Amino acid sequence: MTVEGRIEELRPLLARLARFTGRTLRGEWYAIVVHPVRCLARRGLSGLLLSFVAAFAVVFFHDIAQHPLGAVWVRALGGVKADQPLWLSLLRTPVSLYVPALDLPVWGGITQLFLAFAWAELVLGRARTLAIAYATTLAGTLLARVMIALGPGWWGFGLPPGCGRLLDTGPSAAVVGLFTYLAVIERAPAVFTLTGGSMVWESIAVPNLAGREHLIAVGTAIVLGLLHGRRERVRAVVRSLLPARVIGLAPAGPPPLPASVHLGTARPEAVHTGTGLAPATVERPESAAMTTLDR
Repeated sequence: MTVEGRIEELRPLLARLARFTGRTLRGEWYAIVVHPVRCLARRGLSGLLLSFVAAFAVVFFHDIAQHPLGAVWVRALGGVKADQPLWLSLLRTPVSLYVPALDLPVWGGITQLFLAFAWAELVLGRARTLAIAYATTLAGTLLARVMIALGPGWWGFGLPPGCGRLLDTGPSAAVVGLFTYLAVIERAPAVFTLTGGSMVWESIAVPNLAGREHLIAVGTAIVLGLLHGRRERVRAVVRSLLPARVIGLAPAGPPPLPASVHLGTARPEAVHTGTGLAPATVERPESAAMTTLDR
């Protein structure tokens, strides 16, 4: 077959691929640009309140950390390490969302953080944005402790004990988690590839604690994104996994007495008491008892 013949055979496939790519990119443009801009026009700048507060907090902590005493306070408020007690890490994790890494350019991190929080706040709302950011960061923090506890080995899953003295990623895990979560629920493959692919490349190029926590944040966000809008289905699955209750079973014990025993005119009969046969107690009428006493 000639080259022209092969091109003619592939032309319908290429046309379908081009149409699919165009529809996907058009839908992604609407999801990541058009829809948030419409939400911003409807809500105004008040819809970005959380984004401005997060960016201001990062700048604030970064400026304070430039001074020796300020760096001590920043580490005491938001410095999370794996060798700390768990209760202390959980107490500092909310503040660690706004404590940037001192060895990274802060302005690039602020831009990414503002875009992630702005997109999430306009689409999800403030409460869910904070919940997703905190959940992805906390998942990275907790699983990092597990990997350090396992130690080196475990098919590359464990980490050396020295990583326990390193600071956690700070706001970067929340940023990665928000971008990944939004990419999943909005069906934005380009954003998902850029976010998840960059994290995979980072973990391969620089296999450190931050790369592991970023991957954990991506995985957590994917799971949460797949569960988005499926609350009733999740509840049904949970209910199906619960053990069925035993309903309608009477407690163990002797069977109830026959109705004839409770009648005053009934004759004594043998009643099964659970341990053997015993004569039933017959209630005599009050008139009969008085007649006996009169005699």
